[in-house]
Amino acid sequence: MSSMDLDSERYEKHRKAGEILQTVRAEAVERIEVGASHLDLVEHVESRIRELGGEPAFPMNVCVDEEAAHGTPSADDESTFGEEMVNVDIGVHVDGWIADAAITVDLSGNDELAEASGEALDAAIEMVEPGIDTGVLGDVIGRTIEGYGYQPVVNLTGHGLDHYEQHTSPNIPNKKVPEGVELEVGDVVAIEPFATDGRGRVGEGNAEQIYALEHETSVRNRQAREALDQITEEFRTLPFATRWLDVDRPEMTLRRLKQRDIVHGYPVLKEKKGSLVSQKEHTVIVTEDGCEVTTR
Repeated sequence: MSSMDLDSERYEKHRKAGEILQTVRAEAVERIEVGASHLDLVEHVESRIRELGGEPAFPMNVCVDEEAAHGTPSADDESTFGEEMVNVDIGVHVDGWIADAAITVDLSGNDELAEASGEALDAAIEMVEPGIDTGVLGDVIGRTIEGYGYQPVVNLTGHGLDHYEQHTSPNIPNKKVPEGVELEVGDVVAIEPFATDGRGRVGEGNAEQIYALEHETSVRNRQAREALDQITEEFRTLPFATRWLDVDRPEMTLRRLKQRDIVHGYPVLKEKKGSLVSQKEHTVIVTEDGCEVTTR
């Protein structure tokens, strides 16, 4: 790909999404403090994304302590922040072209753990250029986190970003893998190290507030049909929150759609109880001589 192509409309939209993300992430960080509401935070961020000319690429994730990913409040959630490790993961798209970034706001007094994932991310970004093997990026991420005395979360990875697709190849591992893939000019990837004082693997919890379309088909139930119309028109293949649906009793409607494999859910992913997880993520565009970080 020639560098001219990096000026194409697609990349301009990736950059615009990144600029919006930088603004709302800064506002989010300002609002995270002991006693603040999870729901108020995500509603502020998601509405600001829209005000600034983007759309959420997925529901804003709010994860605390051992939770690593896919946590987002329900419409009647009354949770507030305590003295916890808080991870927020934000996605923005402009016409389907995505920026994805995450940051840890530590209210628990474990700043070294928060630093470990940030340092690992910086070290990986330094190395990004055409031809770099994703396995090498995983190695530097894993070694940086281990250098702090923590574990990388090995069953979560960074990922490619494509049109209306928030998780696509290539995977960017968080530890050394024997065989990665080579990045090329024009690739857009989200690099997201997770560090933990737990065992270095996450499992699925019971809570599920985020879903995405699996396949379209006809449904007879009126509410399910209304929900499906909204999903296909507004969210397409991107993840959405139960609280975004404009139908009565959205939980029941989603259960019905899930039973028929029309949507799939994203359970909250967690480390072992009593452990902490930190996360830092940026989106980068691979350029001729390195990379451009759209979310920094």
